[in-house]
Amino acid sequence: MSGEAPLWAHSPAPGTEVWHSLEDHLRGTATLARRFAASFGGGDLAYWLGLLHDCGKASDAWQERLSKVAAQGGRVGIDHKAFGTRVAWDRGLGRFAVGVFGHHGGLLDQGDFKKKLMAALRDNPRNVASAEAALSRLLPDLPADLSTALPERWQQDPLVGEMALRLCYSALVDADGLDTHAHHHQLAAPRVRPDADFAHLFALFESRRTESLAQRPPSPIDGLREQVYAESLAAAERPTGMFRLHAPTGVGKTLAAAGFALRHAQRHALRRVIVAVPFLTITEQNAAVYRQMLDENGAEPVVLEHHSQVDFDAPAAGPWARQAAENWDAPFVVTTFVRLFESLYARKPSAMRRVHRLAGSVIVLDEIQALPHDMLVPILDGLRLLVEHFGTTVLLSSATQPDFWALRTFADLDRFELVSEVSVLNEKMRRVSYEWRLDEGLTLADTADDASVGLAASGVGGASAMVVVNTTADARTVYQRWQEEGFGDVAWHLSTRMCPAHRRRVLEVVIRRLGTGERVLLAATQLVEAGVDLDLPLVYRAMAPADSLLQAAGRANREGRLERGRVVIFAPSDGGQPEAYKKLVGVAKTCFGRDVADPDNESALSDYYRRVYNALNLKDPEHVGQRIQQAREQWAFQTVADGPLIDVNSGRRDHRRAFRLIRDEGISVVTPQGALTDAESATLVDLIEKIRAAPVPDLHDLRQLQPYTTTVHSGVLRNPEVAAYMRPIIGDEVQVGALVEWFGEYDEATGITFDPSFEEFVL
Repeated sequence: MSGEAPLWAHSPAPGTEVWHSLEDHLRGTATLARRFAASFGGGDLAYWLGLLHDCGKASDAWQERLSKVAAQGGRVGIDHKAFGTRVAWDRGLGRFAVGVFGHHGGLLDQGDFKKKLMAALRDNPRNVASAEAALSRLLPDLPADLSTALPERWQQDPLVGEMALRLCYSALVDADGLDTHAHHHQLAAPRVRPDADFAHLFALFESRRTESLAQRPPSPIDGLREQVYAESLAAAERPTGMFRLHAPTGVGKTLAAAGFALRHAQRHALRRVIVAVPFLTITEQNAAVYRQMLDENGAEPVVLEHHSQVDFDAPAAGPWARQAAENWDAPFVVTTFVRLFESLYARKPSAMRRVHRLAGSVIVLDEIQALPHDMLVPILDGLRLLVEHFGTTVLLSSATQPDFWALRTFADLDRFELVSEVSVLNEKMRRVSYEWRLDEGLTLADTADDASVGLAASGVGGASAMVVVNTTADARTVYQRWQEEGFGDVAWHLSTRMCPAHRRRVLEVVIRRLGTGERVLLAATQLVEAGVDLDLPLVYRAMAPADSLLQAAGRANREGRLERGRVVIFAPSDGGQPEAYKKLVGVAKTCFGRDVADPDNESALSDYYRRVYNALNLKDPEHVGQRIQQAREQWAFQTVADGPLIDVNSGRRDHRRAFRLIRDEGISVVTPQGALTDAESATLVDLIEKIRAAPVPDLHDLRQLQPYTTTVHSGVLRNPEVAAYMRPIIGDEVQVGALVEWFGEYDEATGITFDPSFEEFVL
């Protein structure tokens, strides 16, 4: 190929004759990557990674092949990553060069990276030679030594370096994607949203919050809510770092945390606010609140809601939402723990494009007690690194704050409390009295009877009660007891046997009846314990981990309109509990009880968490969290994301030892029977058949099934009697991760009906 021939990065955009210059693409990507990484000190490294990522395309073979496939739109199929990787390595970037090598396929373990790089260079010597010959013409200003781009700390501490590479790699692949998208859509420049005006957003939030509170009926605890909000705003003036919002349920933590985050972002010129929560129901609820506070008619939306049940194809989502979701290019992001942390510890470009947005942002983690214990060490270490080295502020919000500082990962990390005197606030907010019935041999039926007939005689205002148990089978047992005793017209059931749309309808009825003073008897599992705004005078809670006890108590006398609500902790002799609860309940019984302490006792709660961490052996080098940390120290990116190798020859990996917030993906079961009407159910059945028949299912169609989809444990595969009632919607098998249609019974009150012996299979 002539030395003067133009070098191209991409074929012409559809309908045009405009080719994408290789030099323009390299410099455009590099400039954008530098912009993304500048805030955390990675601007120079990201720039050089961007400048070198596609320079292997300068080879004669790659350019010739591009010309041949341009008309058909096919892939070139010739390696172009190895040469740029070698240049990055040789000129001082060392193992950070893995970012170039993985800019399409993903980050690799260091050992695999070196082997594959050497093999690619060895197998394509002519391509390497011709690309090298073109390098000085393509990038005449490329320095011989790039090592000054690496901050010293990134080279000294392997965990700091590993996190820095994740962030710079994210900046690279996002910039690459945006620059390429701009060419293919013939945009004047890549679409990057201007920095948010947090002064305006905070002022808007303040104004709308005031209006919203003025429309609510007054509550006895409004003064305490204002106190928490004021203290949160005062704390926002402090420097970036680690913060905790430790306050009882019902004091307005959702708005206090948002007010802190917006004011803090304004005060310190941070880039965005990211709110992450453990459950989809809370995500949807919080996102709706934040949209009311921050979005304005006629302007591009401020709040991006990003989780598995958001339909970006729906007209209401708007064209901005899909791209914003790919890289979180929005001022205020509401997402889930799963999306946040599995992106952080992913290795593929599609998942990691958004990771650089975490640096220089405010991350609010709500209901922090719900983080899975086996992943705590890598999660906390990631947060620590973002705070200490990458300009991030993290706010941990919960009424049941875990004692993360009991773990070595957080032991030396400074923190600031938004609420200055938690114990005083707890005492002022004490709205319930605890009763302990752990040794009385009560059955579920006994408890159901006590809730239904004992309540009226108790003198507590309002004839309503809730019984929260540990399994869906137990919730059904309590509900059926009420049915048998003639309370069917005032009794409801909530559990994951019911699809989300069914649960939502029940919650709406229950909340409305409670608001008008009508009687309610509610049997529920722990799904009501976070983000569900219920206010009852009496709550029964089957013995559970401490955070569940306290969260359930937060649904008793929530608005403080009674002198005291009642919370009865009981141990049903015929009740069940998830396997994961057993150790935690054992520890809870040693820390709390009639003659010990209530769950809202700060010192007892701290002691509880310390004992839990010891009981779960979180410090054991063989614990999965510690093994992930060991892999991170070795820059073993694929081992972190996919698990260690089981078989070198087949490449199989042990996914049980990978970073996962949800260990059992389960089986997604669609229940058209959960629809409100027969017509709606028939529409869902038609939609299911449409998806089955489609060669490639439409994502919009799939998302329409989500409100009617619940999850069944993978153990169902061991029971043909249950599996027989499932028919695949996609594929030919009922297996882990499958989407299936349920043909068994679905009770209009309790949802999917299993034989009791199959109960453990409902998640």
